[in-house]
Amino acid sequence: MKIKTLLLGAIASAALAPAAFAERGSDGQVNIIYWQAPSILNPFLSGGTKDVESASLVIEPLARYDPQGEMVPYLVEEIPTVDNGGVSEDLTSITWKIKPGLLWSDGTPFTSKDVKFTADYCMHPEGGCAQVTKFEGVTNVEAVDDLTVKVTFDKPTPFPYGPFVGGESPIIQAAQFADCLGAKAPECTTANFAPIGTGPFVVDEFKPNDVITMSANTNYRDPAKPAFAKVLFKGGGDATAAGRAVMETGEFDYAWNLQLAPEVIAQMETGGKGVPVAGFGPLVERIMLNNTNPDPALGPDERSVIRPHPFLSDPAVYKALSLAIDRPLLVEIGYGKAGKVGCNWVPAPAAFASDTFDCSTQDIAAANAMLDEAGYKDTNGDGVRETPDGKPMKILYQTSTNAVRQDFQALIKQWWSEIGIETELRNINSSVFFGGDPGSPDTFQKFYADVEMYANTFNGTDPQSYLGNGLCDKAPRPDSQWQGENISRFCDEEFDKLHAELSQTAGLEARAEIAKRLNDIIVEKGGMIPLVHRGRLSARSNTLGGVDLNVWDTELWNAADWHRTE
Repeated sequence: MKIKTLLLGAIASAALAPAAFAERGSDGQVNIIYWQAPSILNPFLSGGTKDVESASLVIEPLARYDPQGEMVPYLVEEIPTVDNGGVSEDLTSITWKIKPGLLWSDGTPFTSKDVKFTADYCMHPEGGCAQVTKFEGVTNVEAVDDLTVKVTFDKPTPFPYGPFVGGESPIIQAAQFADCLGAKAPECTTANFAPIGTGPFVVDEFKPNDVITMSANTNYRDPAKPAFAKVLFKGGGDATAAGRAVMETGEFDYAWNLQLAPEVIAQMETGGKGVPVAGFGPLVERIMLNNTNPDPALGPDERSVIRPHPFLSDPAVYKALSLAIDRPLLVEIGYGKAGKVGCNWVPAPAAFASDTFDCSTQDIAAANAMLDEAGYKDTNGDGVRETPDGKPMKILYQTSTNAVRQDFQALIKQWWSEIGIETELRNINSSVFFGGDPGSPDTFQKFYADVEMYANTFNGTDPQSYLGNGLCDKAPRPDSQWQGENISRFCDEEFDKLHAELSQTAGLEARAEIAKRLNDIIVEKGGMIPLVHRGRLSARSNTLGGVDLNVWDTELWNAADWHRTE
């Protein structure tokens, strides 16, 4: 089957199912498999997509984004705007009106106090919150009354929808997390593994990096939903096994993130048990460049904290590394029609996509010339260049364990050897790599390597909060329990000033121009090397209805609507 046909068929099969069901829990059990196993169900303590996604079955934001990128109310009456009075005329505050009668899964009322507490939890000065960029510029969150919460910003904020919107910024229960503020947050295992929520399901048992069992939330706001009484959420394995479990054996109903070669996906679909579902959003596979020194000889409070990197801070080096990469070949072997050459940090929506860079042509000769001119020579003839102070240019290149990523690593290692850079490859179990455990040396946040490769995306169609991940003060540090989304430790005064300007700018065209410049700064100045603009590709069983793949929020955003079709 041609991949174009495959994708078209996948998109066509994603039609919304009927909204009404016979009764809650009438369709038995749904089986979900994420080969990157969740390690925690609190997205404020993990930047890993698999943790955000799994938690979204339980805890919810005030509003989400639908598959068209439109903001839709979930726990509130409507989306606040200037026109309806929800956003102040001076753009310094936003007021949310909570739907009356909402209950937590334990039967207690959901109120504005829980919303305020969530902000206090994430913004606590002694804590480390993986989603703190959502609260950039927030000076106060006030519970006006039980059903009204007001968020105030330090300046006019034309896009005030960072806090409490999208799967990355859900509401947690104040009563459950009351003793989990600041440095105590990672210690609250019970709450972090089994949060009380307003979503369609409740946690029965959570085995980190393995399996989650859930049951229908008896206090869910729609008495006819969810259709499924039970969820088996299996984690681990690999993308190949996950795809087969849906499309070939029918053991599972939904498999997430099938990062596999296109011919493998096409072969799996011939199994007849399921079909792929696909869509393009802002997901980018990239190589992050460590702007700090990851030398193991440094102490735990200095490693990947002290800048600069011994040689990756030199534009000649990171630009040569980028020039040496054959991105069209990576797309061909890794994704086929489900991938595009990626030159930007923010490739979508189209209005925000920069056209500054053309990275589609590999040029080994130009890369070598660039390094020669910068004074990096192979003085002893072993094929490895040295820095001007005589240190060999060796790179530790890490990523998560995945067949496509290991293929990419092998190719890039070869290309970099052709420009005199020696590369050691390392792959880490994805559940650990994306887990966010502050005690682990192997997380992508801790970044004990020179470069690391992964992909991530953002909720919604406005990248302001996502671009905030490049701000100087968002770098993971020991005093933030290694939380923070500025993974490369990038720090640039112009970037920080420009992001502040974006946060005060109204109008799509003006915001887009600033966002493009922010994108260009972080690529031009060595924050990352973009590789592939990836389509999201997952799979659903032929008997699972209601799936509507959403590239602007979590893939499980409408799990309350999922049901059995036969």
